[in-house]
Amino acid sequence: MEKGKYSALVVAKWLIAWAHSENAPLSNMKLQKLLYYAQGHYLAKHDNPLFADRMEAWSHGPVVPTVYRKFKDAGSDDIDLPDPKSFRWSSVDDETADLLMDVWGTYGIYAAWRLREMSHDERPWKEAFRPDESYIEITPAAIQRGFRAIV
Repeated sequence: MEKGKYSALVVAKWLIAWAHSENAPLSNMKLQKLLYYAQGHYLAKHDNPLFADRMEAWSHGPVVPTVYRKFKDAGSDDIDLPDPKSFRWSSVDDETADLLMDVWGTYGIYAAWRLREMSHDERPWKEAFRPDESYIEITPAAIQRGFRAIV
């Protein structure tokens, strides 16, 4: 597999901007789950990851630690785009934007806690999570296997 088309932060900023354009709430937890679903759908479709950043199985579901740390100060509140003036919709290509809009249309309607529960029922997280261990990666290959079964 390739390293990833974008950084997870670029994808996260796109999702944050999209949520703002839709006047929709977006907490860090919900963002994490949307990143998971975006990665899964992209892997199932393209055989390569959308982003290279590591995803881990945390108690509240899949998490991209680099993105989590960037926005953790928001707590459970809505996330603001760090530097709105520097954001450009063109930071992702049209095909990727279409996929992200599909992910939003499918999963963005759910609250963060519902997405958490959904991710807990899916193979990639279930196979990786260990309640007594930390920093367990959900590999791109595991995500791809899981999403090929449902996409």
